[in-house]
Amino acid sequence: MTSQTLTESLPYLDPELPIAARVADLLDRMTVEEKVGQMLQLDARDDLDDHVLGKHVGSILHTSPERIIRANELTSQTRLRIPLLVAEDCIHGHSFWPGATIYPTQLGMAATWDAELVEKVARATAVEVAATGIHWTFSPVLCIARDLRWGRIDETFGEDPFLIGELASAMVRGYQGDGLDDPTAILATAKHFAGYSETQGGRDASEADISRRKLRSWFLPPFERVAREGCRTFMLGYQTTDGVPITVNDWLLSDVLRGEWGYTGTLITDWDNVGRMVWEQHVQPDYAHASAAAVSAGNDMVMNTPGFFEGALEAVSNGLLAEDTFDDAVARILTLKFELGLFEDPRLPQDDLDAVVGSAAHAELNLETARRSIVLLENDGVLPLDAATALKVAVVGPLADDAQTQLGDWAGGSGQAGWLDGQPREMITTVLDGLAGVEGWSVTHARGADILTLEEDPRGAKFPDGQPRPSVVVPSAPDETLIAEAVAAAAESEVVVAVVGDRIELVGEGRSTATLELIGGQNALLDALIATGKPVVIVLLASKPLVLPASASQAAAVIWAANPGMQGGRALAEIISGAVEPSGRLPISFARHVGQQPTYYNQIRGQHGDRYADLTQSPAWAFGEGLSYSTVSYGELSLASTTLGRDDTIIAEVTVTNTGERPVRETVQVYVRDSITSVSWADRELKGYRQVDLAPGESARVRLDLAVAECSIVDAAGIRRVESGAFELLVGPSSRDEVLLSAAFTVA
Repeated sequence: MTSQTLTESLPYLDPELPIAARVADLLDRMTVEEKVGQMLQLDARDDLDDHVLGKHVGSILHTSPERIIRANELTSQTRLRIPLLVAEDCIHGHSFWPGATIYPTQLGMAATWDAELVEKVARATAVEVAATGIHWTFSPVLCIARDLRWGRIDETFGEDPFLIGELASAMVRGYQGDGLDDPTAILATAKHFAGYSETQGGRDASEADISRRKLRSWFLPPFERVAREGCRTFMLGYQTTDGVPITVNDWLLSDVLRGEWGYTGTLITDWDNVGRMVWEQHVQPDYAHASAAAVSAGNDMVMNTPGFFEGALEAVSNGLLAEDTFDDAVARILTLKFELGLFEDPRLPQDDLDAVVGSAAHAELNLETARRSIVLLENDGVLPLDAATALKVAVVGPLADDAQTQLGDWAGGSGQAGWLDGQPREMITTVLDGLAGVEGWSVTHARGADILTLEEDPRGAKFPDGQPRPSVVVPSAPDETLIAEAVAAAAESEVVVAVVGDRIELVGEGRSTATLELIGGQNALLDALIATGKPVVIVLLASKPLVLPASASQAAAVIWAANPGMQGGRALAEIISGAVEPSGRLPISFARHVGQQPTYYNQIRGQHGDRYADLTQSPAWAFGEGLSYSTVSYGELSLASTTLGRDDTIIAEVTVTNTGERPVRETVQVYVRDSITSVSWADRELKGYRQVDLAPGESARVRLDLAVAECSIVDAAGIRRVESGAFELLVGPSSRDEVLLSAAFTVA
C-alpha cells in the first residue's frame, strides 16, 4: 500500500469529521520535532527547503509568488503533509504584490472617521490577498500614537482609543469576512499587544515605561474590543514593560488576555522576539531558555527565530519543557488551518489574478478613500481654485511627483520586499499628475529642494540577528539653484502648490526621527515661495504630523495628505479644484514644536500651568479638526434626561447647520468629561461621532445615543467602573474645548 493511500485514509484528512476531532487525531500522530516546527514561522526568502523539510515549519512570510508554489511542492513531500499558513504584512493593501491596490496608510484611513469605508478597504484587500495564495495579514495596528517622533505613527489609527477601536474592529470584519471558510477571508492580526507605542524619546521598540493602570485605561481597550469581536490572532510587541518582555509577560498574556477576556485565538511573536531576549534584552542566557520561556508564557507561533527549533528541542532534552507542553499551541495553529480549509485546498495563487488584483472596482474604492482621507487644515479663501478658469499653476516640491513615497511604508518602494522595488508607475497618480490633468490649467513643475542622502550605519550593515540596519539619513542642504528654479516657476504662475513632507527613509521600524521639522532644503524652499507674494497652497504629504516653518503661517492654505496611496494625486487635485469637498478630520494632533511631545488631546488634567515658559501647550492643529469649503454652526444641545443610572443610555440632540454656500459632510463629535474623579483622569474623551451630509443652508437635528457604561474610568485598584456624580456631554466639530457645546448630567 502506498503512502498516498495511507494518508487518504487518516481521520485528520476527513473533512466530514469535526475540526476538534481532526486536530486531536493529527496531534497524536506528530513527533515533538513536528510540533515544534508547527510553532515556527520563518522568512521564505531564506532556505525554504530547510524550513519545510528540515524544521517542519508551520508558517512562512515574505513570500514571492514563485516561493508560494515552491513551498506547497515541498509540503507535499513531508510525512504528514500539513499545509503552511502563508503570511504577509498587508497593511494598507496587498503591500508587496506587483500591481496590487495600495490604499492610504492606516493613519490616512483614520482621517476619514468612517468605519464602514475602512471595512470596505479591508474586504477589498482580503480579496486581493487571498487570490494570491496568502492567508494571513499582520494588520490592523491598534497602537496609540503618542510621541510623534516614533517612526511607526503612520501605521496607527491615531491618538484616541475609541476611534482606534471603531476602525480596527471594522478592519477585522473586512479581513475575516463571513468566516474563515470563505475563500476570500484572511486572518486578521491585532498588534502590537500592548503598549508598544509608549516609546522613550520616540525611539522604536524602547522600554515602555507604563503602569498596569495606564495600560488598562487607554492602551488595552481597543485590543479588548477586537478580542471579544473575534480577531483570530494577536501579535506581541517587541518591547519590555517594567523590565519584562511582552513575549513572556504572564500578566498581559495569561491574566488579562487569556483570563479576563477569555481569548482563545492564536498568539504570534513579532520578528525574532524570542531571539531578542538573548541577543538584545539579555534576559535569557541562551535559545533553550528563551524558547522554554516563550512556550511556557503561551506563545503559539514564533516569528523568525530560526534558533527556536533547536532551542525548544534542547529545552525538552534538558527538562525545561515537557514534550506535551507544545500541544495547546499546536492545536490552535492546526485549528486555523482546518478552519481555512487548507487541508482540502491550500489556496494557492489563482489563475485569474489580473481580474482581481488591482481591479477597477478596487481603484474606485481607493480613490474614494483617498478623497475622504485628506484634511484641509488652513484656507484663507483661495481654495477651491476655479477649475473653469485657465489658471497658471506652479507645482513645486520634492514630493510633487514622487510616486513611491506617496504610497508610504509597507509598499513596494519601502525596501521591505526583495522581489519588489516599487509598484507600477502607471497605477499611481501623483500630485503633479493630478493637477496637470485639470482641463484648462497650465501646470509647470520644479523640484525646488532635495530632502536627504543616505550613509551606512557605522555599527554595520546588519543587526545581530542578520536583519539589515536602516541607513543613516543625512539631510540635504538647501540648493540655491533648485530654489531659484522654483521661485521662477512661481513668478510665472497665479498660484503655487508646494508639496513637501517626509520620505520612506524617515518612516517605519528603526526609523524614528529626532525632529518633526521638514528635512533637507524644504523649509528654505517654503520660505522662498512665500516671499514671492504668490498664493501658496502647502500640501504636506507626510506619514505623520510634522512641524512647518514660521513662514507657513502666511500660506494661503495647508492640506495634510497622510501617504494617500495610488489615487492620492487625483484626490488632491479634485479637492484643490473644488470637484470634491474636503471632509477629512484629524485622528491625531499636530505639535507646534518637537519639544511639545507628546501632544495629544486627552492628556491627564491637573498639570501645573497651561503653557511652557516659551511656548503654549496647545497643538498647532488638534484632534478632530479639519475644514470644509463651507461653514457649520452648532446649537441647541439638549438631553432627554439629566439624571441617569449606570444601565441607562444618554440621549442627546444637537442642531447642526450648514451656514455656507457649498455642501458639507460634518463629523459631529461627542466627548465626555467626568467632572470629579477618584483618581486623575483625562479632561475629556471621545465617546462617539456621527457624520452628517448637509446641503447649503440645511439644518439637521442630530440624535446622539451613548451608554452611561461608556463614561467609565479605571480606578486606583485597576478596575474600570462608572463613578457617581457630575458629568458633561461635550458636542462639537473637534476636541478643542472652546468649540464644544456642553450639557450637564448626573449619574446616580
